[in-house]
Amino acid sequence: MADPDSSAPSLPLSTKENITPISSKIAELNESRSELLGRIQGLKQDLQGWRSKLDTQVKVYRDELSELKKTLNVEVEQLRTEFQDLRTTLQQQQEDVTASLRNLGLQDVSTDVKKAESQEAKIEEIDQKEQQVLPEEDNSKVAEN
Repeated sequence: MADPDSSAPSLPLSTKENITPISSKIAELNESRSELLGRIQGLKQDLQGWRSKLDTQVKVYRDELSELKKTLNVEVEQLRTEFQDLRTTLQQQQEDVTASLRNLGLQDVSTDVKKAESQEAKIEEIDQKEQQVLPEEDNSKVAEN
């Protein structure tokens, strides 16, 4: 029969010899652990700094966009008003020309009327396109951010 203790590892004769290498390994691991924790802490601080800078940049860009949007909306409204004034002026001129021609006794005003109507249709088409390109939006979404 085999000796039951033969399968177990043999114990060293001197435990003092094994304690020194184990102690130095533990010290190395503790030092390595401290170094890694320091690196992790540094990376966390870097990340926090980057987040802070990014948040600041996002806020600045949002504010700039909000101002640009307000300016654009004011300019679009001015353009709409100017187009409406132009349309009104052209309609008045068309009516004046038609009335003048009738007063002069000219019977062939149909071509002038058609031209005026064509110009009016073009102005309305431009106005329609402008409204499609720059639809009025609720600015509350930008203000909430």
